[in-house]
Amino acid sequence: MATENKNLSTYDKTKIPNAKDLRFGIVVSEWNTEITSALAKGAFDALIDCGAKAENILKWDVPGSFELTFGSKKMITTQKVDAVIAIGSVIRGETSHFDFVCSATAQGIKDLNVAYDVPVIFCVLTDDTMQQAKDRSGGKHGNKGTEAAIVAIQMAVLGK
Repeated sequence: MATENKNLSTYDKTKIPNAKDLRFGIVVSEWNTEITSALAKGAFDALIDCGAKAENILKWDVPGSFELTFGSKKMITTQKVDAVIAIGSVIRGETSHFDFVCSATAQGIKDLNVAYDVPVIFCVLTDDTMQQAKDRSGGKHGNKGTEAAIVAIQMAVLGK
């Protein structure tokens, strides 16, 4: 496993642009809320740590990961953000539903990146177990929300 025994959430602020003049949207799935809330906190904290102002970070909740595409699209078209972070968590169950939700969500986020000049960052955990999700939302592998925030800053600056 590529992330085994690694915390991927450390970053060097000297290599990241200051986010003080940027506006961010965070769209969060309410499904698996223990995980998505931790990811959203990681994203918010990293944005603040890198200079973003709290009043320039908008957070919207949507029912599930499938709805992240529509929520992100509405954020782009109504809120004048420089980047959107789409946060979700899909954990494999006993049916193929997992595959359909993961594929549609990834495709939807990709489509937004093609259709709009505002980057949408894919921060959707697609894990086999709840423990894997916990490990990537503040556990032994760090917080993917933190990583998504750093990517959002870099892509927002690229888009300016």
